[in-house]
Amino acid sequence: MTSPIRAHLVCGGRFHDFDYARLEILRALADDERVRTTVSGDYRDLDSLRAADCLITYTCDVRPSVAEQDELANWVSSGGRWFALHGTNAALDLTPQGVSAPRVIPVLADTLGSQFVAHPPIAPYEVQVTRPDHPLVAGLSAFETTDELYLSELHGDIEVLLHAEFSGEAAGFMESSWPDPAERPVMYIHGVGEGEVLYLTLGHCRGHYDMIPVMDYWPTVDRGSWESESFRTLLYRGVRWMTRSEELS
Repeated sequence: MTSPIRAHLVCGGRFHDFDYARLEILRALADDERVRTTVSGDYRDLDSLRAADCLITYTCDVRPSVAEQDELANWVSSGGRWFALHGTNAALDLTPQGVSAPRVIPVLADTLGSQFVAHPPIAPYEVQVTRPDHPLVAGLSAFETTDELYLSELHGDIEVLLHAEFSGEAAGFMESSWPDPAERPVMYIHGVGEGEVLYLTLGHCRGHYDMIPVMDYWPTVDRGSWESESFRTLLYRGVRWMTRSEELS
């Protein structure tokens, strides 16, 4: 008889279709009948975090308190595995000069290994496999996706598994100029003490009512990478990594 795996999902924030993302993540978790999941919209449910064997997050501009950041850091460093998706590393302020990325989540950024700064306008781009020998990306080829290409400030040593090349302008953001050609991490592992964070920047999604109060009605329903077979493979492999399943594929 096997024991249940206790997962905790944090899904919420701004400017994304969290109802859609939450459902799709829960589908991925339910693929393993051992997984029992608690769900929160932010990081205040520390009892569920402490009880969890693994953590998965999909947020945007959810800023944990100092105490919550410390709790997350301690949980990972004690051996936890955290699968962080898309905007988990983002703090956003909307200003007349553009979107800024205030450095107000220092412990969270150090734990995650990065903080979001900007992205160019959403458009197709190619994701390259950096470490084809790693089980999380083994067998994957370079693929094209339409998503937010994250331009992030990196914290500590990370093991990059996927990347995209970019130089240019991130229109609409305070830190808009990225002139130097560079490989921008798309998926990486960051070791923290005895634990690890797996970060996947892909996964933007947005429905008609997700830009309130910026606008009352967004004209399209955007699913981006969620419609990509490669992204679905990465999502399911990430869940298996998080739950320490022997087979990732």
